[in-house]
Amino acid sequence: MKKFLTLFALLFSFTLILAACGTADDDNANTAGDNNTEETEGNDNADTGNTEDLLAKVQGEGKLLIGTEGTYPPFTFHDESGKLTGFDVEVAEEIANRLGVEAEFMETQWDAMFAGLDSERFDMIANQVGIREDRLEKYDFSDHYITSAAVLIAHQDNDDVKSFEDIEGLKSAHTLTSNYADIAREYKAEVVGVDGFNQAVDLITSKRVDVTINDKIAVLDFKKQRPDAPIKVVDESDNAAQSGFMFRKGSGALVEEVNKALQEMIEDGTYQQISEKWFGEDVLN
Repeated sequence: MKKFLTLFALLFSFTLILAACGTADDDNANTAGDNNTEETEGNDNADTGNTEDLLAKVQGEGKLLIGTEGTYPPFTFHDESGKLTGFDVEVAEEIANRLGVEAEFMETQWDAMFAGLDSERFDMIANQVGIREDRLEKYDFSDHYITSAAVLIAHQDNDDVKSFEDIEGLKSAHTLTSNYADIAREYKAEVVGVDGFNQAVDLITSKRVDVTINDKIAVLDFKKQRPDAPIKVVDESDNAAQSGFMFRKGSGALVEEVNKALQEMIEDGTYQQISEKWFGEDVLN
């Protein structure tokens, strides 16, 4: 009987120990759950940080990161010395100066610029980006800073293409996500992908494509630089397109300051000086 009571006491004590351990484990589990909740809230805060006031970030770092091609004269290209220059470059530099920061350009191909903006490689794009409804759904835009019509370009020996309506079924060279590629598709042309306007012209001169569509101002400048290029403008769109600086959604404060700087440039004559330098006239409207 004595042995039985001793064994019973041991079993009872062991049961109490297990119960205490179980309670401790439950407490630890609850604590871990609280930590997970805090981590989730922390992630929410991190997400908020990713969409922080971009203007504050730009001013804090002292630089405005700008995506551009660097291969699209006269808007963004390298001069004979190798310096990045052009109309878009100068306007963007002046805006950055008025924001009190340095303009830092990051060059990439057109079709990679949107992804670069999405991944926050840069803060805005300065590269003749047309302001379109589909883009406005995903991105913020500044006020427009240039207006120009699209023109249709063919080889100088091509007498079959006289208007946009004539390009159905023909090969038209474009960067795949450009406004001009969309125009070519509207007229049922076969779009051939290229890296930029110069490559499109090269394909036309070698007669590997039939046409391309591009900005009238860019084409006039190209002809000025390469007057012997065997191309011609065969038609001009009735609808002028407007271009603006493009930003990620939620960049409101920065967009407002860019618009303010742009308006100041227009009012004090700085914009007109830059415009006349590159085009010989005011190209805002």
